[in-house]
Amino acid sequence: MNVLITGPPGVGKTTLLNEIKNKVRDSGYSIGGMYCPEIRENDRRTGFNIIDIASKRKGILASIHNTKGPSVGRYRINLDEIQDVGVLALKNALETSDYIFIDEIAPMELASSSFSHAVWEVMESQKPVIAVIHQRSNHPFILKVKNRKDVRIFSLTMENRDHILKKILEVLGDDKVL
Repeated sequence: MNVLITGPPGVGKTTLLNEIKNKVRDSGYSIGGMYCPEIRENDRRTGFNIIDIASKRKGILASIHNTKGPSVGRYRINLDEIQDVGVLALKNALETSDYIFIDEIAPMELASSSFSHAVWEVMESQKPVIAVIHQRSNHPFILKVKNRKDVRIFSLTMENRDHILKKILEVLGDDKVL
């Protein structure tokens, strides 16, 4: 079973993903994958890191300071770091982790075709994948992921965010995690 979390910006998708990750890890399961927290300078977002959950290896996914790479909004994407940190994190998680987490599947990460191939590969595995996915994107890969038969999509809102964790854990179907 693959779980996708979507919702508007600022509603708490990453927070929810971290709560699920903590519950799974606290239940004795190994976790892997990657996440992309903001880089802030003087209270202003200037980019995003990309971090391997298992190894803690870190790179810069995108920055306003980058001078090369494809653009998404005001950011330039670092394709080498997506490959060296993000794709490698997913491939390692496929080999060594019980659960795979991805924060997030969105246009920045999808600037790398090898990232989309790695995401598809982990979703094709028997391991549960829990991912945050861009809500409004019409990117063909995002639509393809959303339409998988083994995917359950949870749309996070301010109204449901206090009780959706339990529902997701139930869908994952492991009483030990609950």
